[in-house]
Amino acid sequence: MIKLDSILKFEIYNFLDIRKFTKSESTYRHDKKYLIDFDNYLCSIYCDNKNLTEKQITDWVKTLKGKTSSIANIIIVIRIFLKQLTSYGIYSYIPTIPKVHDDYIPYIFSDIEVSKIFSSADNLVKSNYVQENIFIHLEMPMLLRLMYGCGLRTGEALALKYENIDLELGVLNLEKTKGNKQRIVPMHHSLTKILQKYCIAMGIIGKPNKLLFPRKDKMVAIKPSDAKNKFHEMLNGMNIILSARKKYERGPCLHCLRHVFVFKSFANCERNGNKIDDVVPHLSFYLGHESLKETDKYFKFSNEVFPKELKLFEEYTLDIFPEVNYGE
Repeated sequence: MIKLDSILKFEIYNFLDIRKFTKSESTYRHDKKYLIDFDNYLCSIYCDNKNLTEKQITDWVKTLKGKTSSIANIIIVIRIFLKQLTSYGIYSYIPTIPKVHDDYIPYIFSDIEVSKIFSSADNLVKSNYVQENIFIHLEMPMLLRLMYGCGLRTGEALALKYENIDLELGVLNLEKTKGNKQRIVPMHHSLTKILQKYCIAMGIIGKPNKLLFPRKDKMVAIKPSDAKNKFHEMLNGMNIILSARKKYERGPCLHCLRHVFVFKSFANCERNGNKIDDVVPHLSFYLGHESLKETDKYFKFSNEVFPKELKLFEEYTLDIFPEVNYGE
């Protein structure tokens, strides 16, 4: 059981008990952290009155760090708790929910960097220090190409089995995606050929349950964290870094390949004379997004190596994704 010490500890215990049985495990876990931190804050200011003043609450808001969306989420939960206090005859100042803006900016690899990444992956050698991921030097070149060529999330790619691949049609059947959804992802014919050669080399042709990216025992896939760490190791070896990175900038990482896919798709549409307004909904669906809002962050970039394309992005997204206030 968690240990609380503030003057509102019993009210917090009761609130969390309700949340535990009415919310998902993930939501409850986040709520618990927020309330523990709030309890610690009340202790730090030696609060001895359950009725909280405006100054006490506004000073607490000032202690919150992180993205505006993260801060808003914390405040929303605490607002619900503070409103709940009225059922005990306790009254508190209720903080306003701050305006949320998308301050996330991904890193976009340049064409030269992409070329270096694939060259580095193709020249990986088996390491004597690798224990579980004994195939990772063979798997990384294929994993990176799938993520770059199809815009896959890391977890989506690593969950693939041979039964999820149709080498004749050149499509992937993604079964384990964000939000427990399924989707069909077409591949470029050149990528399909590379994938076929990879499956032959891994000895999984005609074996439906075989993983594309297994660990040592071939029964479980390599962990996303292991793939990310290996990619980070590769980037360091190539000196691909983002100097003076701001807190809202992701910096070069494995997930950025998904952003590069979107960037390239957008640029190709423009060059082929397609209307971006018509293409974006299809691209959003291809990525497995539930709405265009979820696709919004894929249209914000910090890299300046593609000035022409970036100008097109700015023109398109100027009025498409207005900032909004998030309610409870």
